[in-house]
Amino acid sequence: MEQALRDLEDRGYTILEDAIEPDLLDEIEEQLRKLERDLAIVPASNEFEGTKTVRIYNLLVHGPVFQRIPLHQTVLPVVEGVLEKGCLISSLSSIAIDPGETPQLVHSDDQVIGLSRPHPPLVCNTMWALTDFTEENGATRIVPGSHRLDHCPDPTGSHQTIPAEMRRGSVLVWHGSLWHGGGANRSGMRRTGIAMNYCAGFIRQQENQQLGIPREMAASFPPELQRLVGYSVFRGLIGHVAKRDPIELLGASGEFRSIWDR
Repeated sequence: MEQALRDLEDRGYTILEDAIEPDLLDEIEEQLRKLERDLAIVPASNEFEGTKTVRIYNLLVHGPVFQRIPLHQTVLPVVEGVLEKGCLISSLSSIAIDPGETPQLVHSDDQVIGLSRPHPPLVCNTMWALTDFTEENGATRIVPGSHRLDHCPDPTGSHQTIPAEMRRGSVLVWHGSLWHGGGANRSGMRRTGIAMNYCAGFIRQQENQQLGIPREMAASFPPELQRLVGYSVFRGLIGHVAKRDPIELLGASGEFRSIWDR
C-alpha cells in the first residue's frame, strides 16, 4: 500500500500484481461475452475509442458481478489513498482491443477539467487485466512522471511512452493527469480490460451514475456502493438534498450533518 502510493506520487502510476482472484476474472469475462452478444455491441467509429475496440459502458446495471469491481479491497484503498475517502465512481466500462487496432491518442483523463497544471489528483483510474497485457497485444502506453507537467499532451503529437505490461489479474492504477493511451494490438488475440475509474467527491462523474442506474436498482446495492455512485455527501456539504443525505432517497437511513452544524 505504502509503496503503491509512493509510486503514484513519484511516477504517476503503479501496478498491483496479481490483485484479483481468478474466479472473479472468469465470471467477469463470461458476463462480458454474453453482454457483447446479447446487446450486439460493436466498435465505435472514431479514432479515440477505436474502430477495432469493443467498449461496454455503464456496467453496474448489467449484473451483480460488476458491483464487486468498485469495492474490491485490494484496489479501492489505494484509490482512496490518492483521492481520500468520499471519492466517487466516475465510470465503469470494459475495453477489448482486437487484433489490428491502432494506438489510441495519448491523453490525460482530467484533460477536460480546466485547471492549471500540475494540480492535486482529481481523478484516479484503474485498468484490470482480464488477459495478459503485453506490448504486442496493446498494453496501455504511459509517459512516467507526466502527471507533474504543466500542460496536457497534444494528441496529434509524438510521445515517448512505455507499455504497462502486466499479468492477467493485475491492476494498473494511475493519476488522472498521467499521459497515456491504449496500445496497438499487433497480436492475434484480443486484449481485454476493465476500466474502473474514480473521481474526487467534489468532481462531476464522467458517467451520470444517478440517471444511468435506475433508483430501484441502486436501492439494492450495498451501502458502500450506493455512496460510491453518488448517494453521499462530501465533507458535510457537497451533494446534499435540502440538507438531507441523498441515500434516504433509496430508503436507507441517512447520516448527514452539515459542515456548518459542526
